[in-house]
Amino acid sequence: MPRTRRIIPDDLPLHIMVRGNNKQKIFQEDRDKKYYLYLLFKLKRYHGIDIYHYCLMDNHVHLVLLSRVPPLLSRFMMKVDLSYFFLFRNKHGYVGHLFQNRFKSNVIGYDEYLLQCGKYIELNPVRGGIVTEPEDYAFSSYRFYSQGCKDLLITPNPIYVALSEKEENRWKLYVDFVVDNILFTPDKIVNCRYIGTDSFIRKMEQRYDLLNNRQPRGRPRKK
Repeated sequence: MPRTRRIIPDDLPLHIMVRGNNKQKIFQEDRDKKYYLYLLFKLKRYHGIDIYHYCLMDNHVHLVLLSRVPPLLSRFMMKVDLSYFFLFRNKHGYVGHLFQNRFKSNVIGYDEYLLQCGKYIELNPVRGGIVTEPEDYAFSSYRFYSQGCKDLLITPNPIYVALSEKEENRWKLYVDFVVDNILFTPDKIVNCRYIGTDSFIRKMEQRYDLLNNRQPRGRPRKK
């Protein structure tokens, strides 16, 4: 079965996930993660990318972003990952493929689900048992949204900005939102093309002529 075409709108954000080959580590130490963040910052403006949220785990990367020039998104991700691979190979003596296939993506609605997706990826270190509180993890966007910590990589999530006119109020509201609200489970990320309300999903299915649920690759099983 051939690959399904990738959906990259210029008016809606995306959740992007990049995994290590065979789920192996792509970051061996904190300085590796810092360099990956540097590459994202260095290349995002030239490729028309606004990054709303991020989280770097040892064996995968989550980004929530808007691609204002859709044809440049794949080039952006390729340049980031290839530049990082060269450093990783030289630094750690690595041989072979570092990243698993092409990046995965989901289209997100401009509503509460956009904030939910940011929250979901920022809680990865807590779910993974790395930290007990999301603010204790240095390689995600959580501190920006919950404490106002400076982060030049981030373009503020517009739904977050709309929470309150006062910055301090937004911090508190975001913390409360992270603690109290859960709209979806991990299968939404893995198995669905669109993240949003039922009406948004129906609209996207009609717009792109692709159903929300992804079909497994390969030949259909014989009955």
